[in-house]
Amino acid sequence: MLQAFYNPVRSKVSAALVIVLLGVTSVSQIANARPAPDSFADLAERLLPSVVNIATSQMVADRQGPDFQFPPGSPFEDLFRDFMDRNGQGGEQGGPSPQKRRATALGSGFIISADGYIVTNNHVIDGADEISVRLHDGDTLDAKLIGRDPKTDVALLKVEPKEDLPFVKWGSSDDARIGDWAMAIGNPFGLGGTVTAGIVSARNRNINQGPYDDFIQTDASINRGNSGGPLFNLEGDVIGINSAIYSPSGGSVGIGFAIPSAIAQSVVDQLKEYGRTRRGWLGVHIQTVTEDIADSVGLDESTGAMVAGVSDEGPAKEAGIKQGDVILTFDGKEVESMRRLPRIVADTKIGKDVDVVIWRDGKKQTVQVELGELEEDVVAANAPTSDDTESPAIAEASVDALGIKIANVNDELRTRYNLAEGTEGVIVTDVSSDSFAAEKGVRPGDIIIEASHSSVSNVEDVMDAVKSAVDDEKRTILMLIETSAGARYFGLTLNAEQ
Repeated sequence: MLQAFYNPVRSKVSAALVIVLLGVTSVSQIANARPAPDSFADLAERLLPSVVNIATSQMVADRQGPDFQFPPGSPFEDLFRDFMDRNGQGGEQGGPSPQKRRATALGSGFIISADGYIVTNNHVIDGADEISVRLHDGDTLDAKLIGRDPKTDVALLKVEPKEDLPFVKWGSSDDARIGDWAMAIGNPFGLGGTVTAGIVSARNRNINQGPYDDFIQTDASINRGNSGGPLFNLEGDVIGINSAIYSPSGGSVGIGFAIPSAIAQSVVDQLKEYGRTRRGWLGVHIQTVTEDIADSVGLDESTGAMVAGVSDEGPAKEAGIKQGDVILTFDGKEVESMRRLPRIVADTKIGKDVDVVIWRDGKKQTVQVELGELEEDVVAANAPTSDDTESPAIAEASVDALGIKIANVNDELRTRYNLAEGTEGVIVTDVSSDSFAAEKGVRPGDIIIEASHSSVSNVEDVMDAVKSAVDDEKRTILMLIETSAGARYFGLTLNAEQ
């Protein structure tokens, strides 16, 4: 039966049967499908000369002696220390300081212009005081660092070749589909030019490496030394920079990650022109819109990015964006999730007047923002504190509907929770382990700043807001809470029976 699917005589019947079995309803999808190549040989032969090996070196402290230590209090601790001191390896505990030695590392890169511009990863050249590039024909050239961007892990080098170099073009990572063929070339384990092939396994992966994570995942074999090398499509265009792998063993297990060309190309262009990146800046601290938060602000679905803080001197504040707003679109681009907004803002031209659609008070509004430039020392605004210094009638209370206990901040609580001098407001002193608040991550020591979009300065304010939400038969209440990780909005489920 299986052979019938590959019988040329029955090709029409077979194709129809496959369509039915696989549930494919669009003939155009089949027509546009990219066929598997008979071989990658022609593509590899054309592209290999444009991929280079990168060697770096730097001075590091030479770690001497055994790679172990006895724990404090061990009967062998003194014997171990005496041994180290006698052999001149005591460091701060005795003997000479550790000597420095030159350490080398290997990675990959690819040529993007005939005059010698080369792209690689920032982590390949980070800290290096010497960088050299070995071309496919064996020639080695000294490289100059033009610029680097730790946030996207991209770096740009320049060599001075005697003649034009073979180079590759950028492709569109946005056009790459899950299941498309992909080919990686690099320098795994220092072996030299190595070709591997696989497919695009997933897109838009966040691996918590930076604020603009949007990786392409591939099962093309990527190992140590492949970092900085290109990921190609079948046209031979670069759709990604191979940067990381997931591996319990240190070797390839078929989960590799590449920086998409949609991000890398704009970064490289800026590094080439300015020697650094120039990103748009809105001046907000944002968080994910969860289902509970969406319900509490009246959104039909959990989409957009919630503004948890606004910089005092940022473009957002000048435009009238407020804490508690949900940004739905930016410059005509949908903000499907919180992670999408930083990339959209960063890629927008500095100084441009941008329309921003926000959700406020149960309806959409549009504000216009003149985008600023992101500086490395710009941080989100701190959560506001109340100027109300009156002594309220209630100093502490149990909010049974939320499963928490709260109190007005005093000197004893500042000391207990290590709060900054002058901190005022309402502090969470206890959280029931089986409460929705605990499930959402509210912890003792957190400071409640707002409840139902209203600032709170004492226990009575919080109690009134909760009572009002229960009386209005709301399922959740929105609270802005200062946590150890910064201000965040929480959509907390109310237990009306309590």
